[in-house]
Amino acid sequence: MSACILVLNCGSSSIKFALFDVGTLSTHHAAIWRGEIQAIGSGHATVTEQGGTPAAVTLAAAQPYHAALLEIRTRAREWLDERHLAAVAHRVVHGGSKYVAPVRVTLAVLAELQSYIPLAPLHQPFALEAIGTFLEEHPDVPQVACFDTAFHHTIPRVEQILPLPHALFDRGLRRYGFHGLSYEYMTYALPIRHGGVAKGRTIVAHLGSGASLCAMQDLASVATTMGFSALDGLMMGTRCGAIDPGVVLHLMEVEKLSLEQVGHLLYHASGLLGVSGVSADPRALLPLEAQDARCQLALALYVRRIVREIGALVAVLGGLDMLAFTAGIGEHNAVIRERVMAALAYLGVIADSVANAGNAPVVSAPQSPVRVVVEPTNEEWVAARHALACTQGD
Repeated sequence: MSACILVLNCGSSSIKFALFDVGTLSTHHAAIWRGEIQAIGSGHATVTEQGGTPAAVTLAAAQPYHAALLEIRTRAREWLDERHLAAVAHRVVHGGSKYVAPVRVTLAVLAELQSYIPLAPLHQPFALEAIGTFLEEHPDVPQVACFDTAFHHTIPRVEQILPLPHALFDRGLRRYGFHGLSYEYMTYALPIRHGGVAKGRTIVAHLGSGASLCAMQDLASVATTMGFSALDGLMMGTRCGAIDPGVVLHLMEVEKLSLEQVGHLLYHASGLLGVSGVSADPRALLPLEAQDARCQLALALYVRRIVREIGALVAVLGGLDMLAFTAGIGEHNAVIRERVMAALAYLGVIADSVANAGNAPVVSAPQSPVRVVVEPTNEEWVAARHALACTQGD
């Protein structure tokens, strides 16, 4: 009987899921079944499978997230048929300073991971709820946590430490970095498609609703824009990115915002949404920028922050051989890529406008000294591989 691994990527109001066949996992990156439940808790939840159209799904109002997990479990059973569920892999955003590799979760490990919830409040609680649910209801099925912070354990200490009293570093206040599963996938995909150039001075731009950059040398992380929390670095859909910490003090001391109100503002009401006042999605803002100054400013600031941070990472790397765009915006928004590439002309970047418009694998011109590429990410496949490695001795 063949075996499968279920992968769950849990957000606050959505759960992405994918099922991988263990027998073909090493050679095939595609899931045999995947989908997403969205708008959990809204009363208007939908489920999408295999890239189809969203369909309404009824979730119990008392515990909608738990109900969504059960819905996924029920649908997964149908796809499993007679195949065996070998493990469930969970994307867990934060592993703290202790967990720098995937781990099979026990109740003791789960309790420890709960202490990291304040470091990633948008994602950590929900991934842990999923793990707890499956541990309780399927104690015989291994649950494996795969950490977004783990990939960045290779960054040097000078990149890890914050300019604060050193005692705080010893208590866990340091730069961790995130989107690690996405960046790890790039270490598989980029060399296959582009050969040795990918092992040089590479910057990967993970641009989605959350966004960050990672500088790699020989396919290892040496610097990244997200730090202690997923608020740092680039401007994002609803998150501010890096800001003067004095702004936070001002909001609390002068504007009299509570801790909860400041947290909501920084995580949910800033970024593209906050500046434009219209949307967190560049696709909605681009058609409006010609007549709406705030939409124009939001997009200009979004691109400017990407370009500034790329410049900083180029300085750390001592040059640039490859720039890779990935995630929803990075993979599909040719206009944003075009504007970033235009601003990087000083590095020698020469765009291929036709290739870029078509979201081609290479969007720079042949004579460009920096190769600019588009590479779809596949965090779920990385998590499935880790889960298999953690359970192969079972």
